[in-house]
Parts: sequence; C-alpha cells; structure tokens
Amino acid sequence: MEIREAAPEDWARIYPFWSRIVEAGETYVYPLGLGSDDARALWMESPPGLTVVAVEGDDILGSAKMGPNRPGRGAHVATGSFMVNPERHGRGVGRALGEYVIEWARREGYHSIQFNAVVESNAPAVHLWRALGFTIVGTVPEAFDHRTNGLVGLHIMVKKL
Repeated sequence: MEIREAAPEDWARIYPFWSRIVEAGETYVYPLGLGSDDARALWMESPPGLTVVAVEGDDILGSAKMGPNRPGRGAHVATGSFMVNPERHGRGVGRALGEYVIEWARREGYHSIQFNAVVESNAPAVHLWRALGFTIVGTVPEAFDHRTNGLVGLHIMVKKL
C-alpha cells in the first residue's frame, strides 16, 4: 500500500465510497445527498491542507484530508478526516492513513491534532484513535443524529505531538 497526494483525477474514484459512507448516516456530519462537485469542495483540500489517497496499484483503498483545525490563532493545531472504502475494510488502511496524518502534522510543525467529531458509537474509529495516542477530552451529548442509533455523542479527541 502506498499513500500519496490525491490528484484531481482521483476524485472520480473517491466519490463513490465517500458518498456511500456519508449516505449511511453513521459516521459523518456532512449533509446527505451531496453531488460530486459539492462533496469535492468539502473533501479535496487546498494548501496549507492536503488530501491523500491510500492506493494499491490503481485501486484507491481510502482517503484522508488534513490541515489546520482553525485559521489564525488556532492554526497550530491540525485536524484530519478519514474514509476507507467499505469494500477494503480490515486491511489496515485506516491505521496507515492515521499514521500518515500524524507524521505529516509533525513534519509541518503542528503542536497537536484535534478531531472535532468522532461519533461515539463508531467503536472501530474510537479504538483506532486511542491506539494511536489520542485521548477523549470531551463528548458533546446527542450531537450526532445517527441513522439507526438516534442521537449519540460526538467525541473531541486530541493528540499532542
């Protein structure tokens, strides 16, 4: 598996699994029903951010985006978002993307990484981020309207670099 910067032409292969994950209504707060152009504007970062893909040959296994959590006086804290093609789960793609983002943030001189909205019922993500050294610093109760579980909390998770 290789992780590389996403090229504009990769979007056509990212969008199908991006849309499938968002439409499932279990892990992302993005609006439902977004077309490709609107979704691309949310996922494909411009500098100082970056969007990457995990690939094996021509197959895109997953994608991550990263950059400053907030502009200005909050720009020393990074953030990231991750999506693994559901057909490629269980292959270590999420961990590889997470490790990549951590190293990228260190190289870029960020002080820490903050995830603003980790759905508390997303046990695999919570487990992975804890395993990579993130801690839950708070949970906003009932902040996410999960398609099957109803209102669940959103964890704020942080890792100091």
